[in-house]
Amino acid sequence: MTTSLPQGIPPMFPAPPPPAGPSVSLSEAAARRILALMQAENDTTLMLRLTVSGGGCAGFSTAFAVERLAQPGDRVFETQGARLVVDEASLAVLDGALIDFSEGLMSSGFVVRNPNATSTCGCGTSFSL
Repeated sequence: MTTSLPQGIPPMFPAPPPPAGPSVSLSEAAARRILALMQAENDTTLMLRLTVSGGGCAGFSTAFAVERLAQPGDRVFETQGARLVVDEASLAVLDGALIDFSEGLMSSGFVVRNPNATSTCGCGTSFSL
């Protein structure tokens, strides 16, 4: 026996699985900060971009930028409406990382908590694998 749903009620489907492959997540504090930037600029297309490049004190260096568009090959991660965009090459060394936002008396900014880093530098933006 089949039962049909009343008219106007959509069928329930399970949520799609998370994307396969490496991933990066945003903390609630980082998501709030990105949302605040979006609100301050009155621009809902803003995303935080995280890139990793060779160099820096410990071998790899991270950098953040605010962008409006993702590029081909980028992965976009979303938390509470805030978006983080990471290119494939950077994602390879950031898999499992948490992007946080830290506010202190002397400084504030986004922080990468990368479980793959074997050491970090005092500058806060450089790490080694």
